[in-house]
Amino acid sequence: MDPEQRAGLLAPSPEDLAQVKVFPLIPALRKDVTKTIDSALTWEQLTAADINWAIVRPIVNKYASLRNMAVIYACLVVRQYFLAESETELAFAGVMLARADFCEILAIKLLNRFGTNYIQLIAVLTTAWSPLAGAPQHVLDTVKQTMNADDDDDIDTAHSAIEMAIQTEAKDLLAAPIAQKVVNDIYAGKVVFSAVANRSILADNYKPRAIEIYNAKQSPFLDHYRLRVPKYGAYLEFINFALLLLTLVLSLSNQDKAHLTNWEIAFMVFAAAFMFEEYTAATEHGWIIYIANIWNAFDFSLIVIFFAYFGLRIKGLSAGDLDMSAMAFDVLSCAACILFPRLAFFAVSDNVVVLSLRAMIAQFVFFIGIAAICFSGLLFTLWTLAGDSTNHEGHAWTFKSIAWLMVQIWFGNTYLSFAQATSFHPVFGPILMTVFAALSNTLLLTILISILSNTVARIDANATQEYLYQFTISTIEGVKSDALFSYQPPFNILAFLILKPSSWFLSPRSLHSLNVFLIKLTSLPQLIVIGIYERYLADGRKFRESSIDVAQALFSKLPRHIKNMPLVEALVGSTSNDLFEAIFDVDVELTSEYDLFLGYDDDERVGLRSHTSRETLGGGAAATSVKDEEIGAKKTPKRRPRKLSPSPSPLGKARERGRAQSPAGSMKMSLNEPSPVEGTGPSFNVPQTPRGSNPATPAERGQKQKLRVQSLLSPMDAVMSPEALTSTSSSRSPLARLFTQKMFPNEQQVAVAAQAEAGVRRIEALLEDVKELPVQRLKEEMKELQDRQARIENLLLMLTRGMRNETPHRQGTT
Repeated sequence: MDPEQRAGLLAPSPEDLAQVKVFPLIPALRKDVTKTIDSALTWEQLTAADINWAIVRPIVNKYASLRNMAVIYACLVVRQYFLAESETELAFAGVMLARADFCEILAIKLLNRFGTNYIQLIAVLTTAWSPLAGAPQHVLDTVKQTMNADDDDDIDTAHSAIEMAIQTEAKDLLAAPIAQKVVNDIYAGKVVFSAVANRSILADNYKPRAIEIYNAKQSPFLDHYRLRVPKYGAYLEFINFALLLLTLVLSLSNQDKAHLTNWEIAFMVFAAAFMFEEYTAATEHGWIIYIANIWNAFDFSLIVIFFAYFGLRIKGLSAGDLDMSAMAFDVLSCAACILFPRLAFFAVSDNVVVLSLRAMIAQFVFFIGIAAICFSGLLFTLWTLAGDSTNHEGHAWTFKSIAWLMVQIWFGNTYLSFAQATSFHPVFGPILMTVFAALSNTLLLTILISILSNTVARIDANATQEYLYQFTISTIEGVKSDALFSYQPPFNILAFLILKPSSWFLSPRSLHSLNVFLIKLTSLPQLIVIGIYERYLADGRKFRESSIDVAQALFSKLPRHIKNMPLVEALVGSTSNDLFEAIFDVDVELTSEYDLFLGYDDDERVGLRSHTSRETLGGGAAATSVKDEEIGAKKTPKRRPRKLSPSPSPLGKARERGRAQSPAGSMKMSLNEPSPVEGTGPSFNVPQTPRGSNPATPAERGQKQKLRVQSLLSPMDAVMSPEALTSTSSSRSPLARLFTQKMFPNEQQVAVAAQAEAGVRRIEALLEDVKELPVQRLKEEMKELQDRQARIENLLLMLTRGMRNETPHRQGTT
C-alpha cells in the first residue's frame, strides 16, 4: 500500500481510543496463558507447527475477534508479569519464562491481524494505553491502597505497545517485518503523530495531532514538528556532539587555572545543555528505556565526568586552589576517551562489535568485581605478612603498594610475583604469590575470555534482532512530546528559562504560540534545510527523479569500455540489475507463442504427490472415462506376482461365499501375492488373455478393472476409492479437510463410517473361517515336518563329525 492510499484511511479519533477497555484483557490473558502453558518449553517448541495449530491459533482467533486495539499492549503487560514471577518463583522459572515467550508469540500473531489497516496498525503500536482503562471502581481502590496512592494521577502510568516491548525486551516482536515497517516510517518522518506529554518537564498539548501520513506538499514550509523526526534528530545530534567535542578540545588546549577562558565558558554552556537534554530524555521515557540504549550508557558516563569537573573547578576557583583546578582539568581530559569514539560510532552503529560492547563491558566489570572480592583476603594476608619488611627497592610495603602489585600480576606481569615473593615471607610468600599468579593468569583469565566469547557469539547469532532492538529504542526516543526537544543545545536552556515561568500564567494557546515562535526563531536554518530537502531532494520528488534520469542518460552514452571499468562500476553500479528490472517490467501475455506449457494439465504432475496418490491417480482414474483409462494404463506401475495359483484357493472360495451378491465372484485370490497398494497381503489374480486371441481395447480393460475393483472392495475401501476422494475434495487445504471431517462429521460420513465398521466385522468373520480351513492345518503339519527334518539333519551331522574324530585316533594307536 503506497502512502497516497494510506493517507485515505481514517485514523481512530482520541475519543475512540479513550473508550478502549484495557484492564479486562489483562486478567483474561493471564488466565488463558496460565491454563495453556504448564511446562517449560523453549522458543522453538512454542513456535512448532503442532503447537501453533493446536494451542496458539485458537487463542489468537479468540482475542482477534474482539478487535480491541489494546490487545498487543495487554499481551506485553502479562509478559512483564511472568518475567517478574520468573525472578521470584525460582522453582518454576522455566515455566514462567515459557509463558512470557508465549505472550510474545501471541502479540506477534495478533499484530498481524491489524496489518490490513495501516493507520490502525500505527495506533495499536504508538497509542499510550493505561492498564487501568475500563477497570471497575473497586479495582481502582484496591490498586490505590496497594501502591499507597492518593489520587488517580499517581497510578495513571500510560505506555505504548512499543515502549512495553522495549521494557520487556520482546526483540522478536520488534524485529517482525510489520512492526519494523511502522518503526521505519516513524524514523523517516512518513508517519506523524503526537504523543501525550504525561511526564514532560515542559508540556505543550494544545494541538495534539492525530495519526496521519505526512505529505510535504500539504504542510507548511517551516514546519516546526519536523525537528522531532528521528531521522533529522540523528543528524542534529551528530552536529551537537561535534560542537561539544570542539569546545572540549579548545578549552583543554587553552587552560587557565586561575580564571575562566572564553572557550571554557562555551564548553560549560554546551555541556550544561547536553546534560539537561539527557535529563529531559530520561524523564520523558523513564530510566529503563533510557538506559536500554547502548549510547545513553556512554552519555551517562560523560555526565558523571562533567559533574565531577564542574564540582572541582568551582571549588578550585572559589578557594583559589590551583591544584584543585588542575585536578578538574585532569578529570575533564578523561571525557575525551568517551567523546571521540562516541562521535565515530555514528557511522558504525550497527556493527556487531559495537552491539556487543556494552554487554562485554558489563560482564567484564562484574567479573573483575567478583575477582577483587575473592582476592581481598589474599591482599590482607600479604599486608599482614609483610609487617615492617621492605621490597627490593627499599620501600616499606603499604596496603596501596601491595594492591598495585596484585593488579600488575593480574594483567600478566608474573615476573613481579616471583621477584617480590620472599620480601613478604621466606616460606609463605612464594607459595601465596605462586598460587595467585596461577589462578589469575591461567584459570580466571581463561574463564573471562570464555565468557566474553560466548557473549559475542550470542549477540552475533542474533545480530539482526539486537540491531533492530537498538534502532527501535533510538527511534522512539526521537519521538518526544516534551517541547524542549524541539530546541537545539544550548537554546534548550534558554527556552526552559522563558517558557517554564510563562506556563504558570499563560493560557495553553498563548503558551503554544510563544513556543512555536521561539522554535522557528532559534531553529530557522535547520527548518529551511529540511523544507528544501523534503520538497526537492527526498525520494520520489520531481527534481531528484529528473536528476537521476539525466545521470542515467549520460551514463548510457558512455562507451562500453568506460562503463565496464571497475571504478565506474563501483561508483555507479552494475547494469545487470537495470536489465533484470527492465525484463520484469515488461508485461508479456502468455499466448501460444510464449506459453511453454500449453496443453499441459496440472493434474498430470503425479511425481509431486505421495505414493498412494500416484497409485490412485494411475490405476483408479481408469474407472472415470476412456481418456483417463488410457492415462492410468500407461502410468500404473507393473508388478511381478510372487506366485500364481493354478486353481482357486480355499481362501478364495471362502471370500466367494461371503460375496454371494457380488457380480465378480469368480475372481481368484492368492495369499502369496503382494497387495496393490501396500505391497503385502492378499492380491487378486487376473486371468491372462490366451495367445492368439484379440486383446481387449483400453475401454474394455478399464470397464473390467472397474468391475473387479468394485466387486472386491469392502465398504472401507469404497470410502478411500478415487471416486469418493474426488467427490469430497474441495478448495480447502488437506489439514482443513482433515480437521473438519474429524470435528464436524455430517450424516453421510456417519453412514459411511457405519458401513465401514460393518465391513471390518465381515472381514474378521472371514478370517475366523480361514483358521478352520484345511489349508491352515496343512500349514501346521508342514511346519512340524520341517522341524523334524531339521532335527534329523542335525543328528546326522553330529554322528558324521564323531566318526571323523574317531578314525584319526585309531590310526594313531595302531
